[in-house]
Amino acid sequence: MSSGLMKERSVIAPSGPGFQAGAIPSGAPAISGWSMVPRCEITFEKCKGGFKLHCKCEDEIACGTLQNMCRMLCEGTCSCVCTCNGMTVCQCNLIMGICKCDYTKDGVCITCLSGDSKCCEMIQACCDCLQCCCEKGCCCYVCFGGTPICCGIC
Repeated sequence: MSSGLMKERSVIAPSGPGFQAGAIPSGAPAISGWSMVPRCEITFEKCKGGFKLHCKCEDEIACGTLQNMCRMLCEGTCSCVCTCNGMTVCQCNLIMGICKCDYTKDGVCITCLSGDSKCCEMIQACCDCLQCCCEKGCCCYVCFGGTPICCGIC
């Protein structure tokens, strides 16, 4: 079974087993407004200098899709958006640190670090906020350069 998320402008509706519809910015052109992103189990882990975000996929197709999207987009700014019932609850733009993406056997590990102590505090506060939202039932969309690469819950 493939896990993924179908993204279309400002519409959220189920689209079959293992897939879920979502929203991308409404400024996107109508013709190219569809893309697929994998659904993952997301975990957050504080570490020295920042935090790690683990995206774990259920199957090989979702894992390969996630890793390919990271390969293409990981040079952009990393951000995370948590939604509840289609409404944004919080958005963390991780511009205060350097984010890198490493592949794992079942997904990716995104590490966001800063050598500055105040920036590290902000990054770790984002980690706490994102983890709290996910644990309470929000869906988290992980983005590079504003483009979603995966979605999931804890």
